[in-house]
Amino acid sequence: MSIEIDEVKKIAKLACLNVDDADIQSYATNLSNILDMVAQMEAVDTSGVTPMSHPFDVVQRLREDVVTDLNRREDFQAIAPATEDGLYLVPKVIE
Repeated sequence: MSIEIDEVKKIAKLACLNVDDADIQSYATNLSNILDMVAQMEAVDTSGVTPMSHPFDVVQRLREDVVTDLNRREDFQAIAPATEDGLYLVPKVIE
């Protein structure tokens, strides 16, 4: 697939990128090469390949989900400027 110079300018504008006119042709070539590589990868038959989340057969060691910290709400709220019913009171910022 070939990307034209006008398309590169449009992509740069949509992405809010400032691309020099001297570099536009190289961007077009690079983007075209990337899209050609994606087309090659899409052409590969992967129907017999098992999906995997990691290239190695590893097992993740998980720990039990246990609370290890104490509830220190009162300690933290004691130094807060304003609290009410266990919540922090903050100034209104949206009218």
